[in-house]
Amino acid sequence: MRGVFVDANESLAVIFERLRKSDAPDVRVHRDPDITPEQYPAILDGAEIAVVDHTALPTAIARHCKGLKDVVFLGTGARSYMNPEELAELGISVHLIKGYGDTAVAESAIALMWASARVIAMMDREMRAGNWLREDGMQLTGKTLGLIGFGGIAAEVARIALGSGMRVIAWNRTPKKYHGVEFVEFDELMDESDVISIHLLLNEETRGLISRACIEGMKPGVILINTARAAIVDEDAMIDALKSGQIRHAGLDVFNTEPLPKDHPLTRLPNVTLSAHSAFRTPEASENLILAAWEHCRRIAGK
Repeated sequence: MRGVFVDANESLAVIFERLRKSDAPDVRVHRDPDITPEQYPAILDGAEIAVVDHTALPTAIARHCKGLKDVVFLGTGARSYMNPEELAELGISVHLIKGYGDTAVAESAIALMWASARVIAMMDREMRAGNWLREDGMQLTGKTLGLIGFGGIAAEVARIALGSGMRVIAWNRTPKKYHGVEFVEFDELMDESDVISIHLLLNEETRGLISRACIEGMKPGVILINTARAAIVDEDAMIDALKSGQIRHAGLDVFNTEPLPKDHPLTRLPNVTLSAHSAFRTPEASENLILAAWEHCRRIAGK
């Protein structure tokens, strides 16, 4: 059985090859993170396993990938790049990797929260332009952080936030318990939170969950953090709320269009702090990710 890591950037390629063990299946590394979907058939060349970092795999392209049986997606957000149900109809299984970057993403969400509360990026931009901008920030100690969704990442966010003196409440679609966190109804979280951080997978139930009506129901002057998936939030409604002040500041790591175009409306709003979908990018998380990818490959080859 053969496999190909189809779109490896250099740092992941080095880790992937370093963690290769003697019992590993034959997985070739294709060092090019910028391939196009149309290149899949030629790069795979009949291989049964595709390890995929971020390149979209449309179902129409997958039909031409002769021999492909398994896709190991490096992360949890495969639905942003492919349709697992349609691929299953072609006999192709999609395997996800969960939990590898819980701490990394949580720390990024916390960093965006603090940067948004104290408008660090705004003052940095103004000072570089020669302006001595001094803005009042929001003091977070004693404020309420609302977590939408409560998996491994949200649990790490809660741990850090509780240690900094915040009250933490959460809403989850299924019952959960976590020491120090109060689980509440969705509307109650909207009404009480000074900061809202999103931690949901994207699916048909969560797409557009943070609607215009939902945003209007948030506490005025709320800070909104999204390190999950952009499509969970109505982007136009969020932009309108940022302009009106309903949302005081947004800290965003995910976008409907990536890379984010330089003329996108979000780039022109002063009360937005942006990061380039990099919350998961730490050496520790990358190591966890690739170890899990190799485990998937060995399990698939051993079936």
